[in-house]
Amino acid sequence: MKAFIYQQDNWPNFIWKADECINLLSEVRNLQGRVLGRMDSLGFDLKNEASLETLTLDVLKTSEIEGEHLNQSQVRSSIARKLGLEIAGSVDSGKDVDGIVEMMLDATQNCFKPLSIERLFDWHAALFPTGRSGMHKITVANWRTDSTGPMQVVSGAMGKEKVHFQAPDSSILPREMSQFLNWFNTDNQLDPVIKAAIAHLWFVTIHPFEDGNGRIARALTDMLLARSDKSSQRFYSMSAQISRERKQYYGALERTQKGNLDITNWIKWFLLCLINALKSTEKILNRVLFKADFWNRHAKTVINERQKKLLNKILDGFDGKLTSSKWAKIAKCSRDTAIRDINDLINKDILIKEKEGGRSTNYQLK
Repeated sequence: MKAFIYQQDNWPNFIWKADECINLLSEVRNLQGRVLGRMDSLGFDLKNEASLETLTLDVLKTSEIEGEHLNQSQVRSSIARKLGLEIAGSVDSGKDVDGIVEMMLDATQNCFKPLSIERLFDWHAALFPTGRSGMHKITVANWRTDSTGPMQVVSGAMGKEKVHFQAPDSSILPREMSQFLNWFNTDNQLDPVIKAAIAHLWFVTIHPFEDGNGRIARALTDMLLARSDKSSQRFYSMSAQISRERKQYYGALERTQKGNLDITNWIKWFLLCLINALKSTEKILNRVLFKADFWNRHAKTVINERQKKLLNKILDGFDGKLTSSKWAKIAKCSRDTAIRDINDLINKDILIKEKEGGRSTNYQLK
């Protein structure tokens, strides 16, 4: 019995019903045009800010899907440094953060460059700079070897495991990846949005690496979506939407990987997810515009550098509640100085106290 899609006789000759996808694809194209049109009207600085917001979200969420939670300030600072953008409150970032940022930026900033084995290996090495996934040593910058048994996606308690998917044997990976890369680099007749859907499915089905396949698949998705936008700047995040629809995402993958070569339902799911991602970009745009408007309104307000640093952190999406002790830690000042800074901003109608009192007193923008 052929349990998985790659075991079908005509693999990987995918088929799909174009008439069932055309309306969804048209909606995607319409939304892409509207998003890009709105961003083009922003001007250089605000476009860069919106792109920075989106890339930060993309890196955070593609990692969260795999259960890895990165520091938002480190991700944002790493992206800004590599793009040559100046931001307030920049912080140092570790190799793990810099590595995934480098991969995502290479995929999008260099979206029209060919994809090669060497480039994929570079991405994989960037994801795992220590040669380990958590506590476990893994094969880095090379195809998996299956030295401990077949590559499987499994859930459930020990002894009651459920195998959701078993990847192709490692012995055929060179052939499988050669075929994939040839298609990725030469099939230019296919709509790049449809191609992104197929590339994502095809890559995670081959599962060529010991770890990191999901993150690399989503980088390839962003790469092809950047081509479809004809822009290296990103203004919507597919990874963020996949994170929101994580259960449905894994369900759609599993059904498709256990099905036949008709991938119509996978493409439809992918397009619907992308439509939701494009609609969600409104939140990013609103935050960028709110930040710009805030500083325009306070252009003549006397605000010291510590206050500017903390206000920008709030405007960029402060994680948790802002207290005087957090202010002191971030601004590297005494708690008394932090309280003076905060009270000054309250008097200037910029900050307000939230309802909780005493030690739990925290503050937010008015």
